[in-house]
Amino acid sequence: MPYIKIDEMRCKGCGLCTIACPKKLVSVSDTPNSMGFTVAVFSGSEQCTGCTLCAEMCPDVAISVFKE
Repeated sequence: MPYIKIDEMRCKGCGLCTIACPKKLVSVSDTPNSMGFTVAVFSGSEQCTGCTLCAEMCPDVAISVFKE
């Protein structure tokens, strides 16, 4: 089952990954991280196909895609 992990310390909350995800499984949190950025979060949905579009779009290389 594919899933993604988002490194909250690298993410600056630009939201590009939310646009890239064809299933809309990535959103921007309402709660800021320790650096004050509202970071991207993965819904954990079983609908993730592991397409890697979110990771490819991320300018901060904050997203890792895993396919198990």
